[in-house]
Amino acid sequence: MSQQPDEVREAIEGELRLMDPSVRRSRSLALQLLDPDFIEVGASGRRWTYDEMLAALPEMDGAAESGPRYEASKFTGVLLAPGLVHLTYETTLDGSRARRSSLWRKQGANATWQMYYHQATPLPPATV
Repeated sequence: MSQQPDEVREAIEGELRLMDPSVRRSRSLALQLLDPDFIEVGASGRRWTYDEMLAALPEMDGAAESGPRYEASKFTGVLLAPGLVHLTYETTLDGSRARRSSLWRKQGANATWQMYYHQATPLPPATV
């Protein structure tokens, strides 16, 4: 991550924080990382809104402190425009793998990076 531009590195840090069980269980911590206009298309194909995600996140996979955790790898990131970063990466959770794509945006002088859009595509076990 050290060779990435600061904007990409900060977006990756936000992405990793969203995988942390303590953040997933805390509405106040999660809302700091999700943009109010957030939309997700999950690996199941379900479309999630900001409010739906904040309500469901504490019960979703990866939220239990003693349960399986997301393992992220193969991060790539591109600064698309000032305040807009596109990330792609892969995750493994309890043997299930997915390719992921997210857009992070930062608005205003004192704003922080927030996830604006996220999509997950499941991978079969043998996919490279």
